[in-house]
Amino acid sequence: MNYTRGPALRYLFLFLLKIKKMITKPKVKILLAEDDDNLGSLLREYLQIKNYEVDWAVDGEKAFRLFRRAAYDICVLDIMMPVKDGITLATDIRTMNPDVPIIFLTAKSMKEDVLEGFSVGADDYITKPFNMEELIFRIEAILRRTKTSSDADIIYHIGRYLFNPQKQTLSLDNEVQNLTTKETDLLKLLCLNANRVLDRNYALKAIWYDDNYFNARSMDVYITKLRKYLKEDRSVQIINVHGKGFRLTGVINMP
Repeated sequence: MNYTRGPALRYLFLFLLKIKKMITKPKVKILLAEDDDNLGSLLREYLQIKNYEVDWAVDGEKAFRLFRRAAYDICVLDIMMPVKDGITLATDIRTMNPDVPIIFLTAKSMKEDVLEGFSVGADDYITKPFNMEELIFRIEAILRRTKTSSDADIIYHIGRYLFNPQKQTLSLDNEVQNLTTKETDLLKLLCLNANRVLDRNYALKAIWYDDNYFNARSMDVYITKLRKYLKEDRSVQIINVHGKGFRLTGVINMP
């Protein structure tokens, strides 16, 4: 009987497992800010089981200190937190990194919270209590949009502006405006439907996955912001077509 066969196979298995870990792609890193100890602990454990790397903070100030020390792929922030609330935290994060995706957790159904969150650049929100799988779905959906490379060489000419969806920038001469993920997605849809009506419900379902009241109001906020970004070229307009949607007008050169 060969007594060396078992240990040899075991060592080979451990060696191959080590090699697999070395070549496995890096984990997605999440900043989680949640002041409820039970929910925060549960979320961190669940996300780690799903193979995410998670840093958890119990208030907004601690979360911002973590954000300044590390690079995150996405932030999941509770709105109602002590020391620094989620809205203020998101605003501070946006000053450092205008591109990192943000999902808000909120125990309220009040539209003011939702609209204020979108106004500071949130990409999505989810109301407590929520299904863990729904949170995973929303995280993955946002990451797919932000990490896609399909737009790597595409530049849209919007009047005098240059719009780069991959870099999430809108440029005019030497001035560069960084865009959030939702701003980028919405402006791209407008470009793809240039000088035609972009159906309101279609845009809501394509970007927000739901055409409910809160999402419709948040889209209005983003339309207002895009109009502000494009105001230096008066030949370019985003027109509200009552009862239907929006139309981006002007000289739009498609790639």
